[in-house]
Amino acid sequence: MAKYDVVIVGAGGAGLRTAIEASMDPTIKVAVISKVYPTRSHTGAAQGGMNAALGNVIPEDSPASHAFDTIKGSDFLADQDAVFFMCENAPDIVYELDRWGVPFSRLPDGRIAQRPFGGASFPRTVFSADRTGHVILHTLFEQALARDNIDFYNEFFLLDIIHDGVRVKGVSVYDIKNGEVLNIQTKALVLATGGFARIYWQRSTNAVGNTGDGVAVALRAGLGLKDVEFIQFHPTGLAKTGILLSEACRGEGGYLLNALGERFMKRYAPEKMELAPRDMVSRAIEYEIREGRGVGSGTSAYVYLDLRHLGEAKIKERLPQVRQLAIDFEGVDPVKDLVPIRPTAHYCMGGIHITNYRTSATELEGLYAVGECACVSVHGANRLGGNSLTEILVFGKFCGISAREYAKQVDWLPLTEAERRRNVEFIERLMNREGSEKLADIRKKMGEIMWEKVGIFRDERSLQEAYQELSELLERWESIPVVDKSRIFNTNLVEVLELRNMLELARVVAFCALHRRESRGGHTREDYPNRDDENFLKHTLVYQRGDKLVIEYIPVNIFKYQPAHRTY
Repeated sequence: MAKYDVVIVGAGGAGLRTAIEASMDPTIKVAVISKVYPTRSHTGAAQGGMNAALGNVIPEDSPASHAFDTIKGSDFLADQDAVFFMCENAPDIVYELDRWGVPFSRLPDGRIAQRPFGGASFPRTVFSADRTGHVILHTLFEQALARDNIDFYNEFFLLDIIHDGVRVKGVSVYDIKNGEVLNIQTKALVLATGGFARIYWQRSTNAVGNTGDGVAVALRAGLGLKDVEFIQFHPTGLAKTGILLSEACRGEGGYLLNALGERFMKRYAPEKMELAPRDMVSRAIEYEIREGRGVGSGTSAYVYLDLRHLGEAKIKERLPQVRQLAIDFEGVDPVKDLVPIRPTAHYCMGGIHITNYRTSATELEGLYAVGECACVSVHGANRLGGNSLTEILVFGKFCGISAREYAKQVDWLPLTEAERRRNVEFIERLMNREGSEKLADIRKKMGEIMWEKVGIFRDERSLQEAYQELSELLERWESIPVVDKSRIFNTNLVEVLELRNMLELARVVAFCALHRRESRGGHTREDYPNRDDENFLKHTLVYQRGDKLVIEYIPVNIFKYQPAHRTY
């Protein structure tokens, strides 16, 4: 059986940055486990950039200004100590990436370029055209490959955390290549498995593999999930597919137009216009469609993104991937055509409850979580564009330090025979299961429920219905057979496992949204349209106890900026 000092599940930006830092001590043996080959991780889909107060465009920018924008953008639900920690460390992280070879776009004098992003007081988003996540991911993977004490387990699926109720003992994973269950002993386990916005199956910017595996496994292991009701809907998803067109489109000066040709954001955010925070812009688009000022009707309705005035040269230099996506998936060229867009499920502000932002520790000793699967919380009720890459890299670095130092202080805990056998037997039962339910039907129904009843606009009745219907789908999951009985690359089995994770998390999102009777950030209750600081200026914590979900609340760390009305 394999044995490592530190095991990291997930090989996106958060996992790789953690692994690099953990490996800085050559005596520490590190394993990185990934469901896909690392360069296919979802960090590669981050287009627009990463926030850091370098002051290269406007020298007056500062980490304190970055922190204020982040806290205001979060609708004052972010923990302010964690936000300041992230913003103060962000510039050093950018320069570190620069030294490692990330090809950032440059100003004429050679300094790193910065563009405006939504909700920001200054242009502070560093970028590499519109492929920023892609180049960061490849650079981090190169750095990790260069280290002799990092081993990669590619195409392994997370099944379970092995623990004794107090401390981590190991992790159980499924080898997709040959169909075997592998148990790995570890002193420190880091979950960096990404988000779960694929619960909105038919309309999401997320890769189909963003199924919340680490978050669901943590929930089943008894850990709390924090603020999972807050889902971010990105304003500019392609109308037909939901594929992301970066916020860089608006950062570079793009307009949003309704069917009448109006720049309608003047009605909703007269100062920031298209560069208001994402929750506001998404709601504005949906309001325009509701009021009959969209193009078309129903689920196929949309508004326009207009980039034509930017000119062909700038679009090709700054937004080449955006242009190609529009051509490939909508049949329009942004150089000369309007691009049909509509909001799409994009990001999960909530995740595994982090008890110490400096270490990324969780409620279980030896278990850490970092990136979108975790909730530090620096995003609160709404994430600013450009802060996701900042989060994964800042907290990834310090998580790596913490896991490494913890592993030096403890020894491995032995695994019992029952712990070794548990997931082997689970997979065997699943492979032999019979039933008449169809995986695709249940997955599609889940997506419809989430979009229609737990979407941009919510209310008591729709959320109650969603919770009940998702609970029923979870029961029906027990009757989905694994049709493919082979052991080699059994993607049918993997999809069945992924669907369980998505259904569990979708049900939790609906449950927490039902209990938060206010509107804040990405959570809009039409029956409770106002923010309610008296009753809900607090974090949701949800636990699974048997087959029941239990909610607790904990205070938000507010030490500098008191909640105020959020206008742009």
